[in-house]
Amino acid sequence: MKMVCTCCVSACVASLVTLWLASPLGSPVAQVNAQDGTAPGGPQLRPPRSQPQTGADAQKEASQPDQDHPADWKLSPEEEVNVLVYEKCNRGVVNITTKTLRSDGFFLLEGPSEGTGSGVILDTQGHVLTNFHVLEGAREVSVTLYNGKSYDAHLVGSDPINDLAVIRIQVPEDGLHPVRFAETGRLKVGMRVFAIGNPFGLERTMTTGIISSLNRSLTLRGNRTIRSIIQIDAAVNPGNSGGPLLNTRGELIGINTAIASKTGQSAGVGFAIPASLVSRVVQQLIKFGRIIRPEIGIQRVYETDDGLLIARLTPNGPAERAGLRGPLRQRRGPFLIIDRSQADMIVDVDGKPVNSADDFLSYIESKQAGDIVDLTIVRAGRKVNIRVELGSDG
Repeated sequence: MKMVCTCCVSACVASLVTLWLASPLGSPVAQVNAQDGTAPGGPQLRPPRSQPQTGADAQKEASQPDQDHPADWKLSPEEEVNVLVYEKCNRGVVNITTKTLRSDGFFLLEGPSEGTGSGVILDTQGHVLTNFHVLEGAREVSVTLYNGKSYDAHLVGSDPINDLAVIRIQVPEDGLHPVRFAETGRLKVGMRVFAIGNPFGLERTMTTGIISSLNRSLTLRGNRTIRSIIQIDAAVNPGNSGGPLLNTRGELIGINTAIASKTGQSAGVGFAIPASLVSRVVQQLIKFGRIIRPEIGIQRVYETDDGLLIARLTPNGPAERAGLRGPLRQRRGPFLIIDRSQADMIVDVDGKPVNSADDFLSYIESKQAGDIVDLTIVRAGRKVNIRVELGSDG
């Protein structure tokens, strides 16, 4: 009986071994096929990406879509614009480093002080545009290009009133990549814009936003006001001053110059000098080293649908001497009463309609001191022609 049980157990074990060897798991051929990427009766298996392949296998692998980067993956239209603007313009933006002397300590000893800002390459002659306040008081100015090379710069000309200045570096032409000015100054609130500069010394940083408002006024040193300022919400921080504001075509539409912030850092309100003003100033700075301005004696206007309403005249200036009138100001006790209904409305200059303050200023600055301009104004509901001889601010 014991012998019979032993034989039965042996037979069962032999049967199990035979079944295991006959199955795909136990077959040596099945193991080889799995390593090759095939399994009889099962799905096709792919080897790990880290395993090198050659020949037909490599071509087959290349044709398979990458799970991490699908074959149809690409930049969105908005991203494409961002990338194209940066690639087109970043080499035309420079980092400006200045060295000044400042008084420090109880004995007012002078010590060195460094400042940084941004600039825009204007041409292949080495002219670089920046803000005047970036260079103000500087004893030494250094310009660093996109390739990391630095050059000493000298001042060509400056316009403190409009916070603009031009410097020059001696660089081979093939190392300079000028930024192109936009052909038109027709800007709209909501247009997408890009700012490139060196905030906190981080070279050629790009931020993006929109035009938040137009025709802002910005008061700088000496209580002089820059008109037609562009307001943007693109992040602008210390070090961005003097850098370009660009449109979606990579064209310069302004120079970033200031921020409105209680902390000194970006709060979403930045200001840029419009390219229409910049182009006028730059030409004179390069040619004369300074701005020779004709002066009409109108300090401020209000833009309306009907024309430019005079808000303030220069006392005894050309406009006031010619008979133009601003608002009537009367003081009654502690209150100052301003009656704007008494101010003249400018509708034409030399027969050309006036559509904006920038148009008017552009036309006046295209003249020379001593030139005569004919203004058509509306006073008390009637059109009146007044001739004004332009003065000079210098």
